[in-house]
Amino acid sequence: MYSIYQILQLLLTVLFYIIMIQAIASWLIAFNVINMRNDFVRQFLYALDRITAPLYRPIRRILPDFGGLDFSPMVVLLIVIILQRILLPNIFASLIGATA
Repeated sequence: MYSIYQILQLLLTVLFYIIMIQAIASWLIAFNVINMRNDFVRQFLYALDRITAPLYRPIRRILPDFGGLDFSPMVVLLIVIILQRILLPNIFASLIGATA
């Protein structure tokens, strides 16, 4: 049971870093630090978008339009942190406590 907990924690940590990398890359593109004409950069950002778009889509439907600002990555990061630090430890503590 503890190994499942560790796997879920690892996946949430990887997701956290993927979202952070995508947010930083989007800022670098917005300020013309990264050139989108580079094939590697374009493919890398496309892959990040393909990974995170299914997570952002339901949140973008709920959040109001803020013009050029997208708060969906921040909402997903908050959900990941809540899952990682509050819900998963409590769920697995109760499951381990119930079987002991």
